[in-house]
Amino acid sequence: MTLSSAPETASAVQHELRGSVLVVTIDHAPVNALNAAVRRGLIDAIEAADADASVRAVLIVGAGRNFIAGADIREFGKPAVPPSLPEVCNRIERCEKPVVAAIHGAALGGGLEVALASHYRIAVAGAKLGLPEVQLGLLPGAGGTQRSARLIGAQAALSMMLSGHHIGAEEALRLGLVDRVGQSDDVFAEGLAFAHELIATKAAPRRTKNARGLADKEASVAAIAAARAETQKKSRGLLSPLKIVDCVEAALNLPFDEGLRFEREQFLECRESPQRAGLVHAFFVERETQKSPETRDAQPRALDRIGVIGGGTMGAGIAVALLDAGLAVTMIERDEASLERGSAHVEKVYDALIAKGRLTHESKTRALQRFHGDTKYDALADADLVIEAVFEDMAAKKAVFAQLDRVCKPGAVLATNTSYLDIDEIAASISRPQDVLGLHFFSPANIMKLLEVVVPARVSADVVATGFELAKKLKKVAVRAGVCDGFIGNRMLAVYRAAADHLMEDGASPYQIDRAVRDFGFPMGPYQVIDLAGGDIGWAARKRRAATRDPNARYVRIGDELCERGWFGQKTGRGFYRYEDGARTGTPDAEVESIIDAERERAGVKPRPFTDEQIVRRYLAAMINEGANIVHEGIAQRPLDVDATLMHGFGFPRYRGGPMHYADTVGLDNVLADIRAFAQEDPLFWRASPLIVDLVARGRNFASLNQTA
Repeated sequence: MTLSSAPETASAVQHELRGSVLVVTIDHAPVNALNAAVRRGLIDAIEAADADASVRAVLIVGAGRNFIAGADIREFGKPAVPPSLPEVCNRIERCEKPVVAAIHGAALGGGLEVALASHYRIAVAGAKLGLPEVQLGLLPGAGGTQRSARLIGAQAALSMMLSGHHIGAEEALRLGLVDRVGQSDDVFAEGLAFAHELIATKAAPRRTKNARGLADKEASVAAIAAARAETQKKSRGLLSPLKIVDCVEAALNLPFDEGLRFEREQFLECRESPQRAGLVHAFFVERETQKSPETRDAQPRALDRIGVIGGGTMGAGIAVALLDAGLAVTMIERDEASLERGSAHVEKVYDALIAKGRLTHESKTRALQRFHGDTKYDALADADLVIEAVFEDMAAKKAVFAQLDRVCKPGAVLATNTSYLDIDEIAASISRPQDVLGLHFFSPANIMKLLEVVVPARVSADVVATGFELAKKLKKVAVRAGVCDGFIGNRMLAVYRAAADHLMEDGASPYQIDRAVRDFGFPMGPYQVIDLAGGDIGWAARKRRAATRDPNARYVRIGDELCERGWFGQKTGRGFYRYEDGARTGTPDAEVESIIDAERERAGVKPRPFTDEQIVRRYLAAMINEGANIVHEGIAQRPLDVDATLMHGFGFPRYRGGPMHYADTVGLDNVLADIRAFAQEDPLFWRASPLIVDLVARGRNFASLNQTA
């Protein structure tokens, strides 16, 4: 027997009486997202259950591969359509018949809130439960903060919501988030059996709002205080994490209905915040960057056996990233001593993770069983892909590729990790340019999420597809880049770091610049980054470019002066900062400020003061302008690719959505006005990108290019 459903919701939610159990099936492909039709269908089903005396229990189950994966992203930014999710959850909880949520696949965000509002919960193996709203600048706004805290306690609820992490069925059972784990993966059969059991035992509705997870007030207060302190330290500048803590505190101190009202107020404040828009943009960006012209039709090549040339810091990090993905890795070094050092670098990465409690000795042993080293290139004869990671010298890289051309099997992908060099030139130096690709990792390669897939002119489409497939295996955000000096990220870095140098020579101290940039949301300022990476790296790049530098372009020598003294940053104990006794955090150095003063005098610059806001406006204007040039020239496909690169490779605050999204939020016309004002001082450096000029003239923004790409 099928009870009636409204026509507009019938396809999204069906309810059918099985004996005395009303089975409510959510069927909204592909992931059962909670759109308006699903929300209305759930309320209609609960109303039908309460109105029918023959119904003694309700079972909510998802069709397909998921229970409910969360909100419908197609409704983001559109006017709300009733009923709201809080109304749905509250109506489920008020149901007079026991309601069972049978969970398989994803029960995330609003999906888990529906399950929490149900009276009983069962999960099967493979289920993923979570409240990941914090990753979009939001908090659970349909009772999730109130019900989860009451059900599993403040500490566990805060951990789940502040991390946004998913948990499996067994962990959910241990926490008390579900009542049982099914014995089979047949979620319908398991849920129906549970519902019949509840009927047989005359179980009453058990409302989560009455759960006793916060009964130990002293422990709850301590958990909330600890979470607040940790959040203030780790989530600097973010709105929603502290709001989540506030909501759990409200669950402890307020009656349930008042707690719901408080939660909704906090949710709406987060929803209207620019941070929510930035984080939603970042969410979409990370999916869109995986799309490139070459991956639409081409199939990736095999990726089982990987070679890495070079065992330095970068080569070792790449090897660890590959090993962590379950791939077999062969490292090549020039001699036994170098190979021994390279292998030690790999072990050192794993040992550091073990020391931090992030890895077990057993996991390290299993990974290293797939790791081999050799001093002969012939060991790569069967490799599917080889990644060259030797130092930045064209002659050295060509020598490596000549060897790879000799020994590698036909169809092997030959990749270079170069940060700046011309990959077209490398490809042209061997007999198979169609197999040559840029795979630019960021250090530390096993940690940083960005992978620039650099596409030379003669590469085959399936080789590019292989680069994106590798990124997927490594769980990295891949961005397609064209060939130019520095590709997307390092090309932009050179420009906005030059803007910082101009500010420094014009009167701002490096310490003020770093502070202003950190306060904007970057984890580190530009001069802290230079000291961390090693000032000699940028110095070498500047010397390499000296012959082609425009003689009319402004050049600040302060960084060179420090390098000439051997002050390369943390590794030498001095850079822009002092690092006493191996300290990782530097202190300002009066001698550096004296060098800056001397350089200002030599350059004939009369120093002037800058506010932090003026520093940030120049720093970002340079970044945005160069990003626009990169899109204009086709080095990046779309502005969103620039956003992904800066967020995942250079620390641009994710909640601001990347520099191009940020430019849209402040107005491209305002950015252009700043660039033209700065050009009064230096018209060569502050030359407005043709793309920005064109977009402003047509009343458009960067987002319009993302939509039409």
